[in-house]
Amino acid sequence: MDEVEVVVAHSERATLRVGDVFLKVDADQARTAVEVAAMALAPVPTPEVLWRNPPVLAIAAVPGRALGSLGEPSTASPAAWAAAGAAIRKLHEAPLPPWPGRGRGLDELTADLDRECEWLVTNGVLPGDLVTRNRRVAEAALRPWTPMFTHGDLQITHIFVEDDQVTGIIDWSEAGPGDPLFDLATLTLGHEERLGDVLVGYGTDVDLDVIRAWWSLRSLLVIRWLSEHGFDPFAPGCEVDVLRSRM
Repeated sequence: MDEVEVVVAHSERATLRVGDVFLKVDADQARTAVEVAAMALAPVPTPEVLWRNPPVLAIAAVPGRALGSLGEPSTASPAAWAAAGAAIRKLHEAPLPPWPGRGRGLDELTADLDRECEWLVTNGVLPGDLVTRNRRVAEAALRPWTPMFTHGDLQITHIFVEDDQVTGIIDWSEAGPGDPLFDLATLTLGHEERLGDVLVGYGTDVDLDVIRAWWSLRSLLVIRWLSEHGFDPFAPGCEVDVLRSRM
């Protein structure tokens, strides 16, 4: 029998791998429902859904390997990153899914950012000047945007490639109408040197200041959550280093 590999586990959800099958256990079945629906609608390669028996969703592994990992150099070619950009553009141009976005609205996003910045400084997690500088950079992302079909959690580990082609995009539980530049920023977080390759494939002008703003904004918002759920935002190349690079 194949060994059981714990891919990720925290109080909200866990993912196990047994051979070529991933078992996703989620306390929030609304997320699972979104994931299944989004994979059915997305015009890009996605994993095959094998079965669903709440709270467990079983999906097949996709071929290839992830573009890389946060905190580690990516060995994927520029062509592979460009292919990822092309796939993202195809997703963003697809019809909006028939459910509201799961992301924060502009007012909620601003309030959450203010709260997290205050927490980071008050608790001595980060120096005040680092938080202030990145809070200022993040302002560029706090603007109205035209919603598009977004993945919503497009981390570098969620796009798989082989022979410079995208073979699968995984983990769709946050998918829905959203800011397309958030997807591009999430993918290139900690790998900003790859942004140019992604945009070659994406094939349209984007506001680079907004992408940089999302790097700061996303990092400021997630440090507390990561710390409380067993992840290390202070690891080399991760969120705190992303914030330091803005100084």
